[in-house]
Amino acid sequence: MRKRSVTIDGHRTSVSLEDAFWTELAAIARRRGQPLAALVAEVDRARASGPAATANLSSALRLYVLDDLRGRTINPA
Repeated sequence: MRKRSVTIDGHRTSVSLEDAFWTELAAIARRRGQPLAALVAEVDRARASGPAATANLSSALRLYVLDDLRGRTINPA
């Protein structure tokens, strides 16, 4: 488990995730051409307004990675 600090909408927060999830998040951000912090902020905004609004940020990031991997392996481009 690795804890990292990120800035979301001007405030610092820390997120604890397993290294495999940080690696996948970084790869997703690279593919999208955006910084990792911007991707984390995007997931946070979606989490706060979507059906998973009660999920914590770490859980939301894990689910985001899972959805991305499913999308690439089930429906590869």
